[in-house]
Amino acid sequence: MSSCTPFIKWVGGKRRVIPELEKRLPKKFNRYFEPFIGGGAFLFHLNHKDSFISDLNSELINLYIVVKDSVNELMADLELHENSSEYFYNIRNLDRDSENYNRLSAVEKASRFIYLNKSCFNGLYRVNRKGEFNVPFGKYKNPIYFEKENLLKCNKFLQNIEIQHGEFTTYRDKIQTDDFVYFDPPYFPITDTSNFTSYTKDGFGINEQRKLLDFLQEIDNRGAFFMLSNSYSDFTMDFYKEFNIDIIDVGRSINSRADKRGKVKEIIVRNFS
Repeated sequence: MSSCTPFIKWVGGKRRVIPELEKRLPKKFNRYFEPFIGGGAFLFHLNHKDSFISDLNSELINLYIVVKDSVNELMADLELHENSSEYFYNIRNLDRDSENYNRLSAVEKASRFIYLNKSCFNGLYRVNRKGEFNVPFGKYKNPIYFEKENLLKCNKFLQNIEIQHGEFTTYRDKIQTDDFVYFDPPYFPITDTSNFTSYTKDGFGINEQRKLLDFLQEIDNRGAFFMLSNSYSDFTMDFYKEFNIDIIDVGRSINSRADKRGKVKEIIVRNFS
């Protein structure tokens, strides 16, 4: 297990289900790929040196690259932020002016990402159709934007990790027999209101889910291993029926109503037993 832990909050992060994922790992595999990297909890836990990560969220990937290449500059910029509503909305609204936003350095964009992540409501990452971050201020009394020791450990760990911006097929040409790929895509919504995590402006709908299913079949045909997490429903059970499916209980902490938080069912899909 890596000594570093996720440096951002992430809705659907895998910290709570790591034991369930770990006991379902292939007995042995070569390289590790994670195309929906999110907060990176499983990546850091596995501590697999020959790893490849990617994501369609360009801001998220920029953050990982900055932590890998410019961690000291990032920490210095994070020290400049203020915990106030007025300041939060000024920083949030920087992406409303693309010309000015594009003048920000990679470090400044990464610092903004962490600041908004640690200051906004529930640590959500959500953008509107224009790609503008639109989560409100979280009103935390004393948010901690970073932990120096952890960021330095993550910086060291990421030196051996290949990081790319792109969709889940980014490493299609690299995945080979006995490699292992873990997919944690945006989940199928199980209610009309649950699909609130639009983490790219184009979203991730049924067409993307079907494209992902085709990619799973391609990986299976290559003799590589894959594991995938998704929501539990009759639909998803049928959608992935050609593979092995386990149903697990997962604690959910994010809901606008406290009485709706608690255990929910998810599925883990694999092409191996």
